[in-house]
Amino acid sequence: MSNTEKKIEDTQGKYLHAIKGGRELTDAEWENCRIVLTNQRLMIVTDSKISVPLEEIDVLDERVDVNRNAASESYYTALDIGDDVLLITTADFEGFRTNFFRAILDEAVIYVKHPAIVGGVVKASEWQRGRLKVTKDTVRMVLEDGQKFIIERDDIGEMEVDEREVAGEERGVIEVEHTDEEGTSVETYLSGRQYHISVLKQLLEEGAERNRADLDLTATEQRVVMALYSGVSPFAISDFVGIDVERVEEIYDELIELDVIRVVRERKEVSLTPQGRKVAGEAMGEQ
Repeated sequence: MSNTEKKIEDTQGKYLHAIKGGRELTDAEWENCRIVLTNQRLMIVTDSKISVPLEEIDVLDERVDVNRNAASESYYTALDIGDDVLLITTADFEGFRTNFFRAILDEAVIYVKHPAIVGGVVKASEWQRGRLKVTKDTVRMVLEDGQKFIIERDDIGEMEVDEREVAGEERGVIEVEHTDEEGTSVETYLSGRQYHISVLKQLLEEGAERNRADLDLTATEQRVVMALYSGVSPFAISDFVGIDVERVEEIYDELIELDVIRVVRERKEVSLTPQGRKVAGEAMGEQ
């Protein structure tokens, strides 16, 4: 292992050679192995060793159930390596996937436009370089102007890929919607080397998939959601949408149940007790 190569994970697991030379292996079986992941390559060690540079690996986003053995495993990662596909599983499935994304993306430099859109309003942000760091729950970025921000992996709303001019070239751009530290909806644009963007897209897509839902909201509920999206204070929704406070509270409860909104802080509605009225009366009498 070279001085620049860093070990990220060394664990026991299983692998199945699902496709070899472009041909499905219908008699393939799971084989116990040692799995070593570094920032440069993946190694699968049995009696022999398979060593593959990370840049030759694509993570597939669908299952490759070539036979019952493959289908019997609830969770595995399918790796496309040229004309071969290897299935890998470990005891900590999510941990391995995060580490695999880390191996490729940590410290990668990409182009970032943040924020590109805030509350539905396009901003005049410029493209600049940013450095990535992946954790179990977040994608963290530090931009060249010193700005830092986080995309929570479970806080991704919509995500699209488009072609835009970036640094004088037509490049693939990930457009990802999330919230900032104040809870305002923002969109961030990400671009760079095709390999990095392809892997980053898959990482973010996993978060977006968890949050996709086909919801049947009423027109009023949709107006409330759009008002919140555009930055209207939750306490000003009644006046903004034109409905009474009680109805707003009912809609909030319904949207919380549907996992469309979440409670950040509860405001207490209070009234004076007899003791409180006495204190207030005495204070007014002293004025």
